[in-house]
Amino acid sequence: MSQLIALTGATGFIGRHVLRDLTARGYRVRLLLRRPVDAMPEGASSAVVGDLTRPMNMAAALAGVDAVVHSAGLAHAMSGAPEDDYRTLNTEATQRLAEAAARARVRRFVFLSSIRAQAGPTAPGMVTEADDPAPTDAYGRSKLDAERALAAIGIDWVALRPVLVYGAGVKGNMAALVRLARSPYPLPLASLAGRRSLVSVESLSAAIDAVLRTDTSPNRPLVVADPDAQTLPEMLTALRAGLGRRPGLVPLPSAAIGLACRLTGREALFSRLAENLVARSDGLSALGWAPAGTTRDGLARLARGHASANQ
Repeated sequence: MSQLIALTGATGFIGRHVLRDLTARGYRVRLLLRRPVDAMPEGASSAVVGDLTRPMNMAAALAGVDAVVHSAGLAHAMSGAPEDDYRTLNTEATQRLAEAAARARVRRFVFLSSIRAQAGPTAPGMVTEADDPAPTDAYGRSKLDAERALAAIGIDWVALRPVLVYGAGVKGNMAALVRLARSPYPLPLASLAGRRSLVSVESLSAAIDAVLRTDTSPNRPLVVADPDAQTLPEMLTALRAGLGRRPGLVPLPSAAIGLACRLTGREALFSRLAENLVARSDGLSALGWAPAGTTRDGLARLARGHASANQ
């Protein structure tokens, strides 16, 4: 019989894709939901409603489960959230769910962490799992603390640290970038040379499958990143190619762009546009994982899908 996976966060951007992918790969999926839903999400075999911050009695929810895939939590996009909220929803809820999984003798606990548990929003060199983790905000610290809690519980675990994830239905910075690419105007961004690693939601789902299937016990965090890091001009070129358009990029000195960002209170945005965050997935590659296509092709597909959905 196929593995039974308990999945949290199935109503979110990543969780919806993971549910479809796990089902397509032959897994049975039981959803752990915070509240009842009007209709069972497609692909789920069953669902249990409960509060992950107080999983006092999860025995029934986890009965017969082979592995937990925990994707629920407070997202980084929730800027301004108190640090205590990150700790409650990302660290303590993860720890309690893993403790319940250990009591239920679940074979493996897969935690969707973040590259922000490893590094800040930018990094001067290649980011790898061999580096000492150095989160720079409450979100990253909460994810790193959750990983450390997993290591102390004694369950077979792995934490996946994806870089910025893109795919159909994405929100936040990637959605804003798609909207920018769809604008009819030339964009003065051709001179920006900072390289950023991205990962498609399909590649992330493949990484989850890889750690579920491996006979080894990773018991450590693994970075998830497509290998072909992109500059912002390359991202926009790929997105506009997906729309059947020329890049439409013109050079403007990065200092001028930086000044405009500072004058409008967007210094952090300029840092993300002009500086590097490039990561390498050594541990996953050793398990046989490979990305589901190139970043360029994935971005072009994202732009086409976005255009179709908004016609």
